[in-house]
Amino acid sequence: MCYNTPMNIVLLEPEIPQNTGNIARTCAATGAKLHLIEPLGFRVDDRSLKRAGLDYWDKLDVRIYPNWEAFVEANPEARLWFASTKAPQNYTVPQYTPNDYFVFGRESHGLPEPLLAANYDKCIRIPMRPNLRSLNLSNSVAVVIYEALRQQDFEGLQQEGHLTGRPD
Repeated sequence: MCYNTPMNIVLLEPEIPQNTGNIARTCAATGAKLHLIEPLGFRVDDRSLKRAGLDYWDKLDVRIYPNWEAFVEANPEARLWFASTKAPQNYTVPQYTPNDYFVFGRESHGLPEPLLAANYDKCIRIPMRPNLRSLNLSNSVAVVIYEALRQQDFEGLQQEGHLTGRPD
């Protein structure tokens, strides 16, 4: 089965190359497209970024935009979901579709409040204990993308492993 309509991960102004590298690896493993919106806190060819996902980089669909407006203009039909600790609903509540876009903000500040306010009904959160700032960005991306893929029955992804040397 071919996964024809991949999910999309959008990072708005990511700052830490290792997080973006880990997210790139998750995107490669799931078939998700990675959208990076500048300014970036690193160069895309930065050694530390590629170190986290180097052997997957050629299996990745990465798109880079100079700003939020350019991203929106290039993806006018995008069905956007905004991940934030300020969101009103649990990330497991919405019914996701195969080509959805999941938007994540900077590690230090998250998504801008005006963007969240303008899209409040499309904001999702990962439940966690009170008085904690947030999960690591790459962990948050993994949690959300795998819930969206679970809702799609992991279409196009290998769901069984096999031990070598084990008789069938």
